[in-house]
Amino acid sequence: MVQAFRLDDPSPADPRRHWASLDPDARDACYDNTRAVADSAQQVAARDAASAAYRAAHPAGLDRPYGPGARNAIDLYPARDGGAPCLVFLHGGYWQRGARELFACFAQGPNAAGWSVAMVGYTLAPEASLTRIAGEIGTALDWLAAQGPGHGIRGPLVLSGWSAGGLLAALQLGHPAVAAGLAISGVYDLAPIRQTYLDAKLALTGVEIETLSPLRLPVCAKPLCLAYGTRELPALIHDARNLHALRAAAHAPGPLLPVPGAEHFSVLDALRRPDGILVRAAHALLGG
Repeated sequence: MVQAFRLDDPSPADPRRHWASLDPDARDACYDNTRAVADSAQQVAARDAASAAYRAAHPAGLDRPYGPGARNAIDLYPARDGGAPCLVFLHGGYWQRGARELFACFAQGPNAAGWSVAMVGYTLAPEASLTRIAGEIGTALDWLAAQGPGHGIRGPLVLSGWSAGGLLAALQLGHPAVAAGLAISGVYDLAPIRQTYLDAKLALTGVEIETLSPLRLPVCAKPLCLAYGTRELPALIHDARNLHALRAAAHAPGPLLPVPGAEHFSVLDALRRPDGILVRAAHALLGG
C-alpha cells in the first residue's frame, strides 16, 4: 500500500503526521478551507456573481444532459475553432456542495486563450456515494467523446478539477477520451476524511478509501499537472507533493505547480486570464 504521508516533507509541516493525537476539531481544521480563508465568503459571492454573468453572456451550450440525474449536465463553452483543446472542469465542494453553474467564470481564461471549456455537473452526497460520483464523471467523459464533435468540440480533452474535483480529475485521468490532467488543490487520500466532519454525508467505506484515493492507486502514465496555492492548508499541499512524488517515482510526466501567494479560493483566479499560470499549465500539458 502507498504510504499516505511522508515524514520528510519540507515545511509547512503536515499536522496529519500526528493524526492520532489530534482532537476532532483539529482534525476538521486540517480540511476546513472556509475556516482557513478569512474572506472566503466574499470570494465565493464574487465568483458566483461573475459566473452568473458569464453564463448569461454565453447561453448557447448550457445544460446539456449526459445522464438521468438532475445534476447530470454539462455546460459547453466552445471555441471558434472546433479542433481546439477543451478544458473539462470539475467543481469542488467536498462532493456535497457546489454546482457547475457557480464556476462558469473560470471558463473565461481558457476561452480567451482559444480553448473550449466543458463544465461538468454531478450528483452530490448524501444522495450519491463517492463511488457513484466518480462513475458519473466517466459517463460525462463518454458523452463528450461521443457528442462533443456535434457541439463544436473535437480537440483533445484536458481534464481539470479543483478541490474535490481535483481528486475526481486524478481518478479519471485514465479515461480513453482524456489526453492529460490538471488537478488543482485536491485531496488525494481519503483515509483522514473518514474521521472528520466531512464524512457525515459521504459515509466513506473502506473499499472507497482504497479504490478512490489516488495516493493508493497504480499510477496513470498520462501527463498530470498537480497545482496548489502556496498559502493552502498543509494537508492539501502535502497531498499534492506526495502524489507528484509517487508519479515521479513511476516516471509519469507532469509538473508540481505551486501557485505563488494563492490560498484555496484565490488559486482559481489563474483561470480567469488567458495568460494565467493555470491556463499556461494546460497549454504545456499538450506541448503548447
